[in-house]
Amino acid sequence: MTEKITINPITRLEGHGKIEIFLDDKGNVDDAYWQVVELRGFERFCLGRPVEELPRIMPNICGVCPTPHNMASVKALDDLYSVEPTPTAKLIRNLHYNAFMVEDHLLHFFILSAPDFVLGPNANPAERNILGVVGKVGLEIGGKVIETRKRCREIIRYIGSKPPHPEGGLPGGVSRGVTEEDRKWMRDTADFTVEFCQFALELFKQTVLDNKTYLNLVLNDAYKLNTYYMGMVDDSNRVNFYEGKLRVVDPKGAEYALFDCHDYASHMGEWVEPWTYIRLTHLRKVGWNGLNDDAGTSLYRVGPLARLNVAESMYTPLAQKEYEAMFDILGGKPSHHTLAYHWARLIEALQAAEHMQRIVNDPLLTSKDIRNMNLKLGKVGIGCVEAARGTLIHHYEADDEGRTTKVNLIVATQHNAAPICLSVKKAAKAFVKGPEVKEGLLNMVEMAFRAYDPCLGCATHALPGKMPLTVNIREPNGNLIRTIERS
Repeated sequence: MTEKITINPITRLEGHGKIEIFLDDKGNVDDAYWQVVELRGFERFCLGRPVEELPRIMPNICGVCPTPHNMASVKALDDLYSVEPTPTAKLIRNLHYNAFMVEDHLLHFFILSAPDFVLGPNANPAERNILGVVGKVGLEIGGKVIETRKRCREIIRYIGSKPPHPEGGLPGGVSRGVTEEDRKWMRDTADFTVEFCQFALELFKQTVLDNKTYLNLVLNDAYKLNTYYMGMVDDSNRVNFYEGKLRVVDPKGAEYALFDCHDYASHMGEWVEPWTYIRLTHLRKVGWNGLNDDAGTSLYRVGPLARLNVAESMYTPLAQKEYEAMFDILGGKPSHHTLAYHWARLIEALQAAEHMQRIVNDPLLTSKDIRNMNLKLGKVGIGCVEAARGTLIHHYEADDEGRTTKVNLIVATQHNAAPICLSVKKAAKAFVKGPEVKEGLLNMVEMAFRAYDPCLGCATHALPGKMPLTVNIREPNGNLIRTIERS
């Protein structure tokens, strides 16, 4: 008789999910599923709204990654209104975006992933959290994590009105400029942030790379997938979070495709399975070949490690040195080691901090030319950015009155969903033996998905049709009047 192990809820991620592990008669893993069990449905309730409202609506998808949704939405409106933002507006948007990338990457590393390395995957679950990390590394470091994120979020608040759900973008530009007086504290923030990101990388090296057990875990085949990779690059094939073309490399690192985001539907296929609310993606021209990473795989990955695999270099010098060191230790490009996502994430945070330094010293930053008003309403707008978790695409269509007739979102965790499922299965097969499994080994299965920093709030969609629903109607005293169910 088949046994089943359920991890529900899975921990240290944004959103809700569970893992089902099925054992055969000998107690070995026969199969495993990473399931997304919640539904949001933003694509549906945006229909019929004035399209200019979408940059204010989309940031409410998620409190962890609202800036990418705001920025992708604004870029989609740039496209729909056929308008090019002014140079100063682009600088301000990039300042906003890089501040977000720093604070989000640091949040993931110190709060979500560091407990597994600073305290160890087998540590007491009651201590394997951010408080345990602070207790291990010291209050001063914990304070600097909070201070760095606070300073970056102040930049987001200044430009976007508020950090949790920013609304600062407008088609053709931004709603607020930067003054010379504010440039001063922004410069201090950028300098402080570069210094802390360098420290975070040194902490990773001391904690993980200098610990043979942890380094072997990073290099363990249980956390390795041979897939394609996708990410945005500039004209020099450098990592770019805000604009560029989407580049795909095959499992051996050769360029497979380079395309504008308007052509995304020609390259990305979407697939549904009955056991999850998230849509899975694959390379359309290869075709859906299931959850596998063999020679015929059609799966690709996005996010920090994918972006570094896809790019030929970083955008900034300090990040470039770290990029070269990482691939030297990992044995060259592309690296298929899933846990290296954590390392790549810190390198990206350093690039974002360095880019902030460049922007705050650019003379054009404080120009008053912050919006191009030459707007011409069109039918279709597509915007793309590299969110912290990977490539994010917003596709809108509108009628002649500017009301939304179609919304399609392809988010980072959707790109990664099939590889996450496969990563969880491989880790389960490696670490789970028999129905009685220690908690630490189950946590090592969770580490397989945690490296991707999945966000399940914005990544969920209904399967074609319906979702289960139960509505209880009660009197003021709580007595049940009627139950309405939809299966």
